[in-house]
Amino acid sequence: MTLTVVCDVLGRENNGTTIAAMNLIHSMRAKGHTVRVVCPDEDKRGMKDYFIMPKLNLGPFNKGLADNGVVLAKLDRKLLEEALDGADAVHLLVPFSLSMASAKLVHEKGLPLTAGFHCQAENFTSHIFLMNSRLVNKLVYKEFDKQVYRYVDCIHYPTEFIRGVYESEVGHPTTHRVISNGVNRAFRRERCDKPERFRDKFVILFTGRYSKEKSHKVLIDAAALSKHSDEIQLVFAGCGPQEEKLKKRSEKLKNPPVFRFFSREDMVRVLNYADLYVHPAEIEIEAIACLEAISCGLVPVISDSPRSATRYFARDERNLFKCNDPQDLADKIDWWIEHPEEREKEGAAYTGYARQFDFDRCMDEMERMIVENSEVCHAAR
Repeated sequence: MTLTVVCDVLGRENNGTTIAAMNLIHSMRAKGHTVRVVCPDEDKRGMKDYFIMPKLNLGPFNKGLADNGVVLAKLDRKLLEEALDGADAVHLLVPFSLSMASAKLVHEKGLPLTAGFHCQAENFTSHIFLMNSRLVNKLVYKEFDKQVYRYVDCIHYPTEFIRGVYESEVGHPTTHRVISNGVNRAFRRERCDKPERFRDKFVILFTGRYSKEKSHKVLIDAAALSKHSDEIQLVFAGCGPQEEKLKKRSEKLKNPPVFRFFSREDMVRVLNYADLYVHPAEIEIEAIACLEAISCGLVPVISDSPRSATRYFARDERNLFKCNDPQDLADKIDWWIEHPEEREKEGAAYTGYARQFDFDRCMDEMERMIVENSEVCHAAR
């Protein structure tokens, strides 16, 4: 089949949405499908089956987007028509401006349409300082529904958690499939020595964009409160606009944290020499980063935030801490530091638990969703 994938945002594979998009694109192509990609990425101009849209100009908000490494697409209707011509199916990634226009056009053309749900309302409202406004978040979900998802034949939810949130907020059930974004097969448990500078340190890793809703500050404060503070070495894998603020907050720590974006190969190495994985994020649809960690045998300690799906990866209370409570997190960290045998045992258990998020199985499910939806829609014509 010929599948057109519409990506309002693509860019580097340094966030869950882009990784999910590229995984789908690569997987569908590997299965023999033709995949056309509509995106605003100038570095992909001239590449086969890429349709490069102009960038959306948001005036005073442009700098904030740039700081987040985000480029948004603006509609070029003629180019979009070209990308849709002869397509058997269309898949949208996020409910932003380009996808809004695409959803309406695809609906008018009667093409089969699926869409991922990769954006919580809070991912948007956190940037306008309204992350905790229930009313504003509800209005954002209502707008997503009105502008995009009401035109969609089948919605892809990465977790049951976000399906429940969305259907509750918009007040009606949806036609959907719940499919994990999957963990790349490169993330597996293997012995790896720590770098020399970390040999006498207890390495705690967190992978996530340096943004407010990821709550890096909670882990920094917990490390300072820990009984083993002098031993702890934090590694923050990622990038983002909060980096300088987080570095400033970290000045109280004896061991300066590592702030760095890692390649996939380097990330696998870090995951296999780290001692513990902490996921303090308050807002999270799935957190593939956490699944990558447990696939490598790292024990996770996860925020119990009611707005995060990641809490469901906790096997018991030892893997959870109270949301935005540095002292409770420090206590959990100390327990795992002081019980290395339990940490080894639990890491092995988590490796088995992670098999349900096998990348190939998840990508097979994504293909099945798109193909079956296309068949149903074409048969109904």
